[in-house]
Amino acid sequence: MPETVHSQSLPTASADTATRTDASRARTPNGASTRLLALPRPRLWALWGIVLAAAVVALGITVADVPGISTDELGVDQSLSRHHAALLTGVAMALNVLFGPVTGVLLIAAVALFLLLVRRAPVNAVAFGLVAVSGWAASEFFKVLVARQRPDSALLFDPLAPENGADSFPSGHVTFAVTLAFAVYFLARGTRRAKFAAVAGVVVVALVAWSRLYIGVHYPSDVAGSLLAGTAAVILVSGCWNWLAPRVWQRVPVNAVTRPFLP
Repeated sequence: MPETVHSQSLPTASADTATRTDASRARTPNGASTRLLALPRPRLWALWGIVLAAAVVALGITVADVPGISTDELGVDQSLSRHHAALLTGVAMALNVLFGPVTGVLLIAAVALFLLLVRRAPVNAVAFGLVAVSGWAASEFFKVLVARQRPDSALLFDPLAPENGADSFPSGHVTFAVTLAFAVYFLARGTRRAKFAAVAGVVVVALVAWSRLYIGVHYPSDVAGSLLAGTAAVILVSGCWNWLAPRVWQRVPVNAVTRPFLP
């Protein structure tokens, strides 16, 4: 009789062990599906992030409050406004919509859902979304602090999308383009597409920056501040993510709800 009981208990023990092993394996980073569990960042990431953020504020306050700077910078917008061409205008206005808040949110959501549902990579989906959206959060934060007036569209020769208000510095479109470029590169990092993603990111950011001046809704220093703001946001988000994400990931329960989304 003891032998019978023993033989019946073995399958149960094996099943429990297999379940625990499977759960542990599901929570363990295993390549592409958890590539963004550790994001690249500088060694002194908190210091770098703070320094860059301080530089954005200093630049913004300077260009907003020092007399004559906005007037001089407006000349760049006016010069571009004199030479509008149909093809360039089409590109600039397309970028205006593509990197705007509504389309940008839809784009981030689409990529995040693809990573979650198709690639079964919840870590990558959340990390991508956080890095990409950090650009908007950063730009809105600095806009409130600086409160710089936008270029006066009445002074442009061909205003394409007149905008008013004290939210010129930095450019939300450019800041979002920067953080989106980083997010895409992080996804491609370690693959054959990494170099292409890096080059494409630089080109896209440059085009979006040009388009904001071409349309006449930002000053050159707004664009420069956006590059700093976006980089600062990515560094700070990456540092916080690397500290928090592995701890959360190890605590994700493996059950009927989470299993379809786990690698």
